[in-house]
Amino acid sequence: MSATWLFYYYANMLFTVDHASPLALADQIAGQVRGGLARGEIEPGERLPPARDLATALEVNMHTVLRAYAQLRDEGLIDLRRGRGAVVRRHVSAERIRLTELARAFVTEARRLGLGDDDITALIKEL
Repeated sequence: MSATWLFYYYANMLFTVDHASPLALADQIAGQVRGGLARGEIEPGERLPPARDLATALEVNMHTVLRAYAQLRDEGLIDLRRGRGAVVRRHVSAERIRLTELARAFVTEARRLGLGDDDITALIKEL
């Protein structure tokens, strides 16, 4: 690997990864898709780049890209279908993306403070 930063331009969005970052590569990729959705660079119904193409361009394992796409699927932002690839769900809004980012920050901070999943769930239910 010759560079720490690698770039891939797809449709209206530039994907980048920093191989030297402490943030996992899959998290970097998923975060960029969330940001692209929030900025309007990626629209509902639009296809994301094929995992193999993105992995090759960014010099990451294809399973890293698939892990990023699985995160986005689990968050309700994209659909993954064999033969169709990753497609942004039609109902995705900037508000949903913002809520997802806030929830991720909340869970990250709660885990940093030593709370487990049950504690986090109980805290949310209290609110």
